[in-house]
Amino acid sequence: MTVTQTRKERERAERHQRIIDTAREIAENDGWDAVTIRKLADRIEYSQPVLYGHFAGRDAIVSAVAEQGFAELAALIRELRESAADPEAALTAVAEGYLRFARDKAALYDAMFLLRTDLKFGPDAPQALKDGFVELLQTFAPFAPPHDAETFTEVAWSALHGLSTLDRGGRLRPDFRGQRLEIMVSQWIEPA
Repeated sequence: MTVTQTRKERERAERHQRIIDTAREIAENDGWDAVTIRKLADRIEYSQPVLYGHFAGRDAIVSAVAEQGFAELAALIRELRESAADPEAALTAVAEGYLRFARDKAALYDAMFLLRTDLKFGPDAPQALKDGFVELLQTFAPFAPPHDAETFTEVAWSALHGLSTLDRGGRLRPDFRGQRLEIMVSQWIEPA
C-alpha cells in the first residue's frame, strides 16, 4: 500500500466520521427531522454526491450513528458493571446508567431504537450491537435462573427500554424515578 493510498483511506474515514458526527450534532440540537442530506452537505461543506459516496441515504447515516451509540452504551454498561462491588450493585448501577443514557442522549437513543435503520440484531449484527447485548447479558445472567439467561436479558432490557421511553416522553412522574428503579431492580433480584 502506498503512502498516497493510506492518506486517501484516512481522509475518507475522517470524512465518513465527520458526516456521522455532524448528523448527530444536528439531531441533538434540532431533532432528527432536521437531519437531511442537503443540510449535512451544507454544514460540512461537501457536495451531496460526496455524502452519497459514503452513505446510501439518511437511513444509512442514522444506522451509523446508532451503531456508534451501541458501542458507547456497551462501554458504559461494562464500566458500571465492572466497577460495582457485587452483581446486585452492578444491576442497580447498569439500570440507572441505562435510564440516564436514554434521557441524556435522547437523539442518540432515538437513532438506536426508534428511527428506521439498516441494523438487525442476531448472529449477523454489527459487533457493537452484539457487544451491547453481551454486556446486558453479563449484568442480568446472575438473576436469570431458573430462566434462560438470554431470554431473561431480553425481557429485562425490554422493561428498561419501556421505562426509559415512558419517562423521556413525559408519561411518568419525574419525582418518582428512584422509586421506579428500586421496584424494577427488586423484581429482578427477588422475583415473587
